Amino acid sequence: MSESRAVGIVADIGGRRVERDEVLAWEDRRIDAAAKKLGVPAPGSGSVDERREELLRTKLDLGAAEVRARLARNVRWADRIARTQARMSPRRRTSVVDLRVSAGTAAQFAAWFEAAAGSGDPVAMLRACPDHFDFGVGERGQEVLETTGGSPLASSFLVDYDDVSSLVTVADTAFPHQVAGVARSRNGSPIGGVRHQFRDTSNGFHARLTVEFPLPTLPTMVAAHRWHLACEFSNWTEATTTGAAQ
Repeated sequence: MSESRAVGIVADIGGRRVERDEVLAWEDRRIDAAAKKLGVPAPGSGSVDERREELLRTKLDLGAAEVRARLARNVRWADRIARTQARMSPRRRTSVVDLRVSAGTAAQFAAWFEAAAGSGDPVAMLRACPDHFDFGVGERGQEVLETTGGSPLASSFLVDYDDVSSLVTVADTAFPHQVAGVARSRNGSPIGGVRHQFRDTSNGFHARLTVEFPLPTLPTMVAAHRWHLACEFSNWTEATTTGAAQ
């Protein structure tokens, strides 16, 4: 696969330089997996961009209530597992990816992401990754329904961007902009969190993206989530720096 992109984005995944094409190939495979999980036909042949938009339309046409109904059993089991794992230990495993983007600024992207996460419009969130199924905003924070990492289950959780009390990832002073918050299960128990940090470079910005999982989470699942992070943030940065974000 060789895609011509308007913005250069290079990922560091597990200490390996990963070009945009490789992340797009991962996304293309996950489009099929997400369609199967929803019980809908996979988008037809075409570019990743075309298939991404077709899957987005399918999710929007189904509507949040139907999507949640189809994934309800997944969510029940995933919630039980996450709460059990979190009770076993306060320690965490972290999934970390670095992205270097050849356009835009750290402040602009961080501000856009905060606004998008706090918005009731799910389109930008759903478009970013095939494994995103529903997003909303409630009293306790951002409501997320997605498949994380290499999990066979879709999970539903909350991200409270007003609380960083249980995060184990320390803020790096070299990154002046960040978006961070505690992830909670459906009953409010802390089960992880995020600390995404951003700084300017000579031609764009550098994003250090971190998701915390309960320590008992399988290392293979945590490692697999790095591709999820690379996919969603590459799509978001590409959209925001080219003016295509909605």
